[in-house]
Amino acid sequence: MAGGIAGAVVTADRMTSQLDRSYSLGLAKPGLASRPAGSIAGIAARDMPAVVMIKVAGGEGTGSGFIINGGFIVTDNHVVTLDGMAPDASIRVYFSNGGSAPGEMVGRDPYSDIAVIRTPVTGLPALPLGNSADVDVGDPVIAIGSPLGLADTVTSGIVSAVNRPVQPSAGGAPASQVFFDAIQTDAPINPGNSGGPLVNAHGQVIGIDAALDTLGTDPLTGTQGGSIGLGFAIPVDQARRVIVQLIRTGYATHSVIGATLNPRYAGSGAQIMTGGARRGRAVVPGGPAARAGLRPGDVILRLGGLPVTNAYSLLDAIRSLPPGSRVGVTFVRQGRTGRTQITLGSARS
Repeated sequence: MAGGIAGAVVTADRMTSQLDRSYSLGLAKPGLASRPAGSIAGIAARDMPAVVMIKVAGGEGTGSGFIINGGFIVTDNHVVTLDGMAPDASIRVYFSNGGSAPGEMVGRDPYSDIAVIRTPVTGLPALPLGNSADVDVGDPVIAIGSPLGLADTVTSGIVSAVNRPVQPSAGGAPASQVFFDAIQTDAPINPGNSGGPLVNAHGQVIGIDAALDTLGTDPLTGTQGGSIGLGFAIPVDQARRVIVQLIRTGYATHSVIGATLNPRYAGSGAQIMTGGARRGRAVVPGGPAARAGLRPGDVILRLGGLPVTNAYSLLDAIRSLPPGSRVGVTFVRQGRTGRTQITLGSARS
């Protein structure tokens, strides 16, 4: 994930001036002023000044991020923690004009893989956030970031799928706390793109690049090879709530159903454990699942209209919804199909 970037470090005042000037002109690089505003080049020219490269632990890890209103920088938790191995690592942010500044942690959430950092630099350009609920398969998208440390890299493609359950793994076995319903894209995403924006044809952020499948061991970090056209981004609608919480409080809350799922269940759907769970009962007394009438051994097939294929896809669906959401549940109990409504609970990360 390591990589280099050319350019000298400038003072905060000079860097801010350069960034303001380049963004007000709509330029990231000379020669793009004549490109149509809706073209890939035009979108890249407007958006690149607000996309940064992030180096962690003196360059031991490299990722991407983007600036939002207030000067906050959004990226992935796995970028700023070296995949969870260094939660307090040093952070340095590199801007598109070659300037850099130290990064300070505002808050991070291992469950959504979202982190927010900031720098002492003020007056930074910001990217507008779009609406991922409006994204359809086939929509054009653009990924901007620093793959392999190559800053200001732009790739394009389409949305290949939506609501794609993603649960990163290591060594072929689930090993991460991260679960999300992803936007799948064929826009080339490589190691170092993580944390960068996936933008739509209007230059609005509709996803945060977080994973790629390389036919290797870990789609989250892409430790084996490069892009094969299977990239995944955290939908911005899902990320927005976490970002706001991290900025306000430094931590995030997540939806829970108050039941322990059986990760070894081999059938279709997600089964609630049939016996006592390791850390408590299979169904928490008085919890969301209990109030909805769910019992140990029930197999959940659908949540809020989305199909549930296994325990991980159910966790994806649950965590994509805000706490307090009331959704329909379709389940099977002793061969009979039942339906109920569940109000999701809340837990702090």
